[in-house]
Amino acid sequence: MKIFLRNRWSRIGIGLIAVGWTPLWLIVLLAKLGIWPDPNPNPIGPGLLFFFTAWPVLICLGIGAWQTRRRGSRM
Repeated sequence: MKIFLRNRWSRIGIGLIAVGWTPLWLIVLLAKLGIWPDPNPNPIGPGLLFFFTAWPVLICLGIGAWQTRRRGSRM
């Protein structure tokens, strides 16, 4: 896992998760806990952010995993 986190592609993917996915999941969690003012929110902006960052995140993490696995087999 430590080698995976050292890979640049993996760090980019994790950074995109933090920026693109966290707002939507935070709103969902706060609504479930009853802290969000609307119990049934419709967060369009965070939903679009999640949508447009989902595939780049998966691609970056996939490349990072592939590179990590490839380098690990050489050692």
